[in-house]
Amino acid sequence: MAVQSPTALGASSKRLVKDRLARWGVTTGGVAVLVALLLIFFYLLYVVEPIFRGVELEQQRQFSVPGTGQTVALGMEEQSEIGYRFSDTGELTYFALLPKPHMQAQTGQVLLQQQLTEVKPTAFTQTQPQNNRFAYALPGGKVQLVEAKFKTRFENGQRFTEPRINLVNDGELIQVDPAEQDLVQLAYEYDGDAMLFAAVTDSGRIIVNAFTASRNFLTGQVSLKSKFSELELSGPVKALSVTPDLRQVLVLQPSRLAIFDVSRSGVVTERQVLALDKRRFAEVTSMQLLAGASSIMLGHADGRITQWFEVTTDEGRRYRYIRDFQTAPKAAANAVIDIVPEYFRRTFYSISAQGELGVFHTTSEADLYFAKTAGVSAERAVVDPRANTLLVESGDQLHVFSLDNEHPEVTWSGLWQEVWYEGYPEPQYVWQSTSGSDDFEPKFSLVPISFGTIKAAAYAMLFAVPIGLAAAIYTAYFMSAPVRKIVKPTVEIMEALPTVILGFLAGLWLAPIAETHLPGIIATILLVPAAIILFALISSKLPKQVRNYLSDGRAALVLIPLVVLVGYFAFSMSPLVEQWLFDGNVRQYLTNELGITFDQRNSLVVGIAMGFAVIPTIFSIAEDAVFSVPKHLSNGSLALGATPWQTLSRVVLLTASPGIFSAVMMGLGRAVGETMIVLMATGNTPIMDWNIFEGMRTLSANIAVEMPESEVGSSHYRILFLAAFVLFVFTFAFNTLAELVRQRLRDKYSSM
Repeated sequence: MAVQSPTALGASSKRLVKDRLARWGVTTGGVAVLVALLLIFFYLLYVVEPIFRGVELEQQRQFSVPGTGQTVALGMEEQSEIGYRFSDTGELTYFALLPKPHMQAQTGQVLLQQQLTEVKPTAFTQTQPQNNRFAYALPGGKVQLVEAKFKTRFENGQRFTEPRINLVNDGELIQVDPAEQDLVQLAYEYDGDAMLFAAVTDSGRIIVNAFTASRNFLTGQVSLKSKFSELELSGPVKALSVTPDLRQVLVLQPSRLAIFDVSRSGVVTERQVLALDKRRFAEVTSMQLLAGASSIMLGHADGRITQWFEVTTDEGRRYRYIRDFQTAPKAAANAVIDIVPEYFRRTFYSISAQGELGVFHTTSEADLYFAKTAGVSAERAVVDPRANTLLVESGDQLHVFSLDNEHPEVTWSGLWQEVWYEGYPEPQYVWQSTSGSDDFEPKFSLVPISFGTIKAAAYAMLFAVPIGLAAAIYTAYFMSAPVRKIVKPTVEIMEALPTVILGFLAGLWLAPIAETHLPGIIATILLVPAAIILFALISSKLPKQVRNYLSDGRAALVLIPLVVLVGYFAFSMSPLVEQWLFDGNVRQYLTNELGITFDQRNSLVVGIAMGFAVIPTIFSIAEDAVFSVPKHLSNGSLALGATPWQTLSRVVLLTASPGIFSAVMMGLGRAVGETMIVLMATGNTPIMDWNIFEGMRTLSANIAVEMPESEVGSSHYRILFLAAFVLFVFTFAFNTLAELVRQRLRDKYSSM
């Protein structure tokens, strides 16, 4: 037996050390990749989790109700440091919600108090929360308007807020009823220099008075021009309301709700009467406009709250019953006595006859909270502008609660099911996260952008799979080795092409060509495969010597000029075909005659551009799978008399099918996660339509577009992270499945 030299043993030991280090390095790298994926997974969950939390209310402090008389309205300033209270005696009282050292005031202490009226008011009303005005009706049909204001200043980096009282119209009373009858019910809103009043007099008259301010350009004196109307309604009135745009007056009576239009000139006309059938809807006990004033919220004696808003019908815009919210099991003793809307969101708070406080959100149809908080029986409540603090009156006490309700508009049903948004004719899937209006209702359905992701990937795969698989099969099975050594690396290096370049070319070069030469594009897609098949049929009839010359894989090179000529012919004939079949304008024909919407940056452009990005992935993996089929299998098939095509279809492809499946799945995962191409080559419109001539918005493009403008920690911000999580799950599932199949293929044939 030969004895190894020390030098040989030393070399062997070095190889063992290198092997061990390589094994540790590969293992460490693999574990690090898995850890990184898990960290991404759990970080996305960490950011997303808060949007599904419930409402949290925690009592902070309580104190006696300041001032005199009965409370008719409560309010708070933005920082929830100062509250105010209007009483039925015409008194306005400011009080501290937090200790105010610079004013030497403790919680609940009066900061400012003023009697606004000389006599006891006959009625009171307030505008929508964002308008922040209040009105007292006084004897003789007059009205006193007031604003609760605050002045903020900073000294040495510290903020100081002080209350102010502003009497509108310089404190001059406004004569709402020319007949000078007392007003027992009042509704008021303003918009700039225009004001609209609706009132019920003590004699039962229902009046509307629209005022417009005008300034004399010589004297500078401001005068109010009045347009008075009297509504022809009979019977008792339970509630009145005026919309902030001064275009509608709502009159609630025991069995109906009458809606009147008010023109810009002040003319009042009846718009619609809603019958409130008590067999369907219990007696109405309260009425309130939701934020944005597009929805009417009605509280009923059985504890229900119904939502009504305008939808488009054959008769024009009409109010319809949309949905309801049940505050508690139906019971006559648990009527809804008050509805409190938030300033900007579609969240509202309800107070029942038994003192329970409810929190609801209309868009998400969410019942967020309903209970007697800390045992407090609520009689009146108000929320601050930032919806961080809730002030509740119970008996002769005011209770301050911290409110945690950051994401009421987000529920699983709102994200993945149809939602009936304000003004829409029916429930729909809609993604529209921002708008230029404060009255905007956010729409956070993930369905349109998930659909867009699938649509973009489907059209890309429709283009890439036939080309990629056909090229891979031909290269691996039919092409000669010298040509294959050139073709395979050339196609694979295409994967290194930045997708931003493909998106740039698709958006600025391909999209205009597809629009102006659409018949040529369609003809090229159809004629090139037909020409290749026809060339194969003709070549099969050529002399044997020529066929043998082309059989070593060089036939593919012969097809290059054929493809170029057919493509040139298709584009050359495009104007003639367009003039002959489509009267010179194929886009107009699609839109007017077929009713098909055509966008310049559409799914066809995306499919072609993203197809080129996906083809290298599919080609490389599928080509390896086909080429790795053991030669003895194909040689044995050929030796038994099978033709090359029979061997390919019944032996090679079946054996390579796991690898081919892996190639398709890897390509699909690549298409699903693509960002730059769909961002630059589509209109980024989140619509749900399989129309190949319309665009889409994908999950990845949506994140890229909207993440820079989203507020950190907002619902919009966290939903974008949820979209990223959905995209992560999609791509991870596709890539994992593909890799498992690919690895199984390698293991299966490594021992053969």
